[in-house]
Amino acid sequence: MSIFSPKKRRRGLEAARAREWIPFKDYTLFFVIIALLLFGLVMLYSITSYQGQVQWGDPGFYFNNQARYTAAGLAIMFVAAYFPYAVTKQLAVPVYLASVVSVLLTLTPLGYSANGATRWLDFKYFNVQPAEIVKVGVIFLTASIIDRLGTRVNTIRGFIIPLIPAGIAALMIWKITRNMSSAIIVMAIVMGMLFVACPFYKPFIAMAALVIAGGGYWIYHTVETARESGVTADFRGERILAWLNPQAYADNKAYQTLQALYAIGSGGIFGKGLGQSMQKLGHVPELQNDMIFSIICEELGLFGAIAVMLIYLFLIWRLAVIASNTADLYGALLVIGVMTHIAVQVILNIAVVTNTIPNTGVTLPFISYGGTSILLLLAEIGVVMSVSRKLGIKKPV
Repeated sequence: MSIFSPKKRRRGLEAARAREWIPFKDYTLFFVIIALLLFGLVMLYSITSYQGQVQWGDPGFYFNNQARYTAAGLAIMFVAAYFPYAVTKQLAVPVYLASVVSVLLTLTPLGYSANGATRWLDFKYFNVQPAEIVKVGVIFLTASIIDRLGTRVNTIRGFIIPLIPAGIAALMIWKITRNMSSAIIVMAIVMGMLFVACPFYKPFIAMAALVIAGGGYWIYHTVETARESGVTADFRGERILAWLNPQAYADNKAYQTLQALYAIGSGGIFGKGLGQSMQKLGHVPELQNDMIFSIICEELGLFGAIAVMLIYLFLIWRLAVIASNTADLYGALLVIGVMTHIAVQVILNIAVVTNTIPNTGVTLPFISYGGTSILLLLAEIGVVMSVSRKLGIKKPV
């Protein structure tokens, strides 16, 4: 074949273009994640050293576990960053099905119970929380479905199709593991991805109005029922009442919230200093998970709390920039799914700690204690980095 044949010329042109194109490396995103992880480890040791000594005889118990999971998560992140994210489109259905099966496994002897709910799988040497796996599976599957639908997502049928698998997974999480907060996050992820994919906003306004109206009626009904009969229908009803009047439930449902508010209030502007928290000495339940932000406020004050929130805002902005500059719809949707996951979880965690919404178990991304959460969050960031590498920059002439 002649060197001037069309086929060889085409290959040569493609090779030349490849040499002129450098994969983009988002160091900004990388350093923001590293900053959050290091901050989280420092705060975790400061917050849990007393609890670790009392419960396990080791002040570094929680820190050491989290450090191991963080190191493993970083390894997964680097692998995912160099893994072609387009392949996940073919893996979307298997990953989703595996995540749903993991929820069902909590009904088997593998299910591990704590605080009255079975939300984990016990594999002897480590525990896994299926709800975290579902979040990843739903991101992959929803991005794949919307990408395949294309402009058909603008129709009623096309709009509903992505909601079906996410709704099934969310319902299973809610009913089987009694984890309503994770079910809400799963649905929020899908709605965030649909919001970006659809050019119209009326369905979102209608659904938001429906949710607000339904929530308002639920709160009103709960309060009226308790006022008339003196009892509530279930533990979620008690949480509503504790949220509205925490002092009346200071000995039970509102105890954690009140102790967290005491921690926040006592921190002042600049806090008591790293390691100087008083509320961490057995006063705040689950301080290493849901309530870690309250101890951050106590030790670092309002200044530290605002700094943490600004770092999260910068991270979310960076993810939005990557998504908006990604030409590939599937890749952009993956980034939007990860961005929505992190944003919703941060908002819910801080809202719970400050008693803005009723108490529900939501961890603070990259900072709260939790092996499954940190592994999968870093895997998601790795996928985002893989998408960002496809942006590319031209070599200087």
